[in-house]
Formats: sequence, C-alpha cells, structure tokens
Amino acid sequence: MNDHIHSEGSPDGHDHGELGDAEYAEFMELAAEEGFDLEDVEGAIEEAGHGPLPVLAVVGRPNVGKSTLVNRIIGRREAVVEDKPGVTRDRVTYEAEWAGRRFKVVDTGGWEQDVLGIDASVAAQAEYAIEAADAVVFVVDAKVGATDTDEAVVRLLRKAGKPVVLCANKVDGPSGEADATYLWSLGLGEPHPVSALHGRGTGDMLDAVLEALPEAPEQTFGGAGVGGPRRIALIGRPNVGKSSLLNKVANEERVVVNELAGTTRDPVDELIELGGVTWKFVDTAGIRKRVHLQQGADYYASLRTAAAVEKAEVAVILIDASESISVQDQRIVTMAVEAGRAMVIAYNKWDTLDEERRYYLEREIETEFGQVAWAPRVNVSARTGRHMEKLVPAIETALAGWETRVPTGRLNAFLGELVAAHPHPIRGGKQPRILFGTQAGTKPPRFVLFASGFIEAGYRRFIERRLREEFGFDGTPIHISVRVREKRGSKKK
Repeated sequence: MNDHIHSEGSPDGHDHGELGDAEYAEFMELAAEEGFDLEDVEGAIEEAGHGPLPVLAVVGRPNVGKSTLVNRIIGRREAVVEDKPGVTRDRVTYEAEWAGRRFKVVDTGGWEQDVLGIDASVAAQAEYAIEAADAVVFVVDAKVGATDTDEAVVRLLRKAGKPVVLCANKVDGPSGEADATYLWSLGLGEPHPVSALHGRGTGDMLDAVLEALPEAPEQTFGGAGVGGPRRIALIGRPNVGKSSLLNKVANEERVVVNELAGTTRDPVDELIELGGVTWKFVDTAGIRKRVHLQQGADYYASLRTAAAVEKAEVAVILIDASESISVQDQRIVTMAVEAGRAMVIAYNKWDTLDEERRYYLEREIETEFGQVAWAPRVNVSARTGRHMEKLVPAIETALAGWETRVPTGRLNAFLGELVAAHPHPIRGGKQPRILFGTQAGTKPPRFVLFASGFIEAGYRRFIERRLREEFGFDGTPIHISVRVREKRGSKKK
C-alpha cells in the first residue's frame, strides 16, 4: 500500500502529505476535472499534511515585552499584555506562520515574580518552556540592558543547549540600536534590535528564528524502534492524583509530591512497563496551589501542562470524580485537543462515589465533555489501583485512532454516499456540495474536503460524526479543512 509513503522528495518540490505518488496523481486528476486550481489543491494538501510543528519558546524576565512580541509574531492580539506579573491565561501556546513556514509559539510572559526568590521564579518559568521547545527567542529590554535576572536565564539557556535568537526589544528607532549592541556581552550571538510594539525589526528577527528552527520537531513520533517508547502525558489540574496514579502504575514511589508551587526540578519522565509494553510517562504533577500563590501556581500549571502535551503522543487527562467538573478541567481537555494529541479521560477516586454522585457525574460528563465523547474513558482509583488494567487498552485504542488513515478512494466513496443521502441545506437558493476529499495526514487525522460552496460549521460537525461512525477514530481529534472552488475555475463536466 502507498498509504503511509511520504513524498517529501517529489520532483515538483511539493509535499504530498501522506498520499503516495500514485494516489496523489489520481487525486490531482480528479481535482482538475472538478475545475479546481491545482496550485490551491497542492497548497491545501501541504498545509493539512504537516506533521507536528516545531515549537518556539519566548522567554525573558517580566515586563520586557514578551507577550507584545508574541502578538506581533502570531499577527493578532491574543496573548494578554498587562504590566502586572502573574497574569493567568487560558492558553500559552499559539500557531504562527512566517515566510510560508508554520510553527508553534509558547508565551512565557507574566509570571509571578519573587514567589520563591528571583532565581527560582525565573528558572521554573523558563525551564518548563525550554523543555518543550525546538528553539528559543530570549527577549531583553535594550533600554535597561542586561540584568542579573537576564544572566540567570542565559545560564539556563546554555544548560538546555537549544538554539537561541537574542531579541533586543524596545529599540524604537536608530538611536536605540547602540543600546542593543551592548547585549553582545551576554555571549548569545548577535542581538536583533526590535520594537515589538511597532513591529520594527521583527521581520529580520523572524528570519533568524526560521534558521534556528528545525523543519520538523526533533522527536519523531512512532512505535518502539522508530521513536522509542510511546510517550504519555499525565495531565490534569492540581490535586487530582497524577503523582499517585503514576506511583500506582509503577508499583513504587517514583514521584515525590511537592506542596510548593512552581519549584524548580528536573522533569519526571518515567519508563514504566504496563501490559508487557514499556511506556514513557511524562509526569506533570508537583505543582500545588497555595491560596496566596494561587494565580502564579495556575500559570505554572498551564505552562507545564503545555510543555508535557507538546512532548507526548497521548494525553491521559485525570479528572477528580468526587468533585464537579471545573472550568480548569475543560481548559486542559481543550489544550490536548488543540495540540492534536490522542486522548484518554480517566476519572479518579471512583471508589469514593455514592450512587447519587455517579448519577450527577454522568450528567456533567454529557454536558461538559460532550464535544470529546470520542475519547476512551476509564474509571479508576489511584489509591486502591482499581481498574488500572483498563488504562493500557484505552491508551492503545486512542493511539490506533490517532494513526488511522483512510485511503482516498474509500474516503470518496463514503463522501459520495453521505452527500447523496444527506445533502447540505439550501442557503440563499444555493446548495453547496462536498465534491471530493483526501486524508492528507495522521497523528491526528487531517482531512481536506473540496466543495462547490461554503460549508456550514454544523454540516462539518455532521461529517466528522459520520467519519467516526464509519472509520472509528476513537480517542483522537480530527481536523477537517474545506476548500471552496472558485467560480471562474469551474469547468465541471
């Protein structure tokens, strides 16, 4: 089968996603018959066929303009910009594109200053982001110059060994460029003078970023022998029992539970044998709330969770079944879905529930997690070990769904039957149709559908639901993009 052949070295210079050469040629012929611009079709397949995107971390001390720079890089105002350190955000990871290349940006702005002393605060902060990054932008205030805190970050960057682009921010005009030259003293190479606020110099800096970033992440996902043991991120809000669960599956005390929020420590990646298979568990525990540090602790938790998810193939999301499903639980689920990871939801402390709580929990799950009903669910107890044997089959199911690919011929036969039986509603006297499609990538499954007109969100959800019914895809998000045929190119037979 050609289904898993990558054609990155194709003579035309285009990436065919996960379509083999023969399948790609057949697909392009179909696109031509339907009147689509072939360059647009090629671009759509390339875009949808990408693997995991490289990750860029933006680090530096508070108030140097990191979030402003992140907004400038992603081209919209999403990262919260506020002078107050410790601003809690729902998201810390964004997608960006520069000169035709896509990558992820991790914003580390706005942490809680002086919670455990400056060195510990900065180190914990930068460590989590650098851990998941393929390259780093280190932002320094050129007007202030290099401080002791900046020197502390430099030591961390040297220890991490990741490529670094030095951004000398707040250089609003030629007169400020002299200030930037003083930053050569940091020993990180050329300082790039930038005004994140006004956009000055950001293009040159991003060109340097693209040189530092690999085409794809260093870690290649795959089974043993390709990418090593499969990687599992154990995530969830503080105090749901992540460390206890890890210790239980390992049958020993592997993880020390630390009550201090944001303490710096080495990341805990544990090799654990389960069901006769060795897995790598990326633990995200060890971040606990204290009332007076709650805001900073929430931010540390978000950042560390994002770092763990970026490193993993499967996210096992732990929910405290004895408490109501929280907004924080929902944010963590959304983070895993947006990162495109396989997913299992484990409801911990199941042994403590009475019949009434179980009834209400089921209602909560339907209401709050209805959008991820496809995720395998296990009811466990980290304390007693109840149903731990169900964890591995659930993880394996999610991974299988994450890696599933439907051949283009089979997909189009399915789409033809679906559109005939359930056509798109008529809007404004017109009835748009899905003409054909292909699955350009896996991990997670990514589909490109080509249509005669705009396809409404409700109909896209209907297509996703039917794709799952027909082909499985248990335990994985599905990405569906739709390209509409331009009227002028229409030459349908």
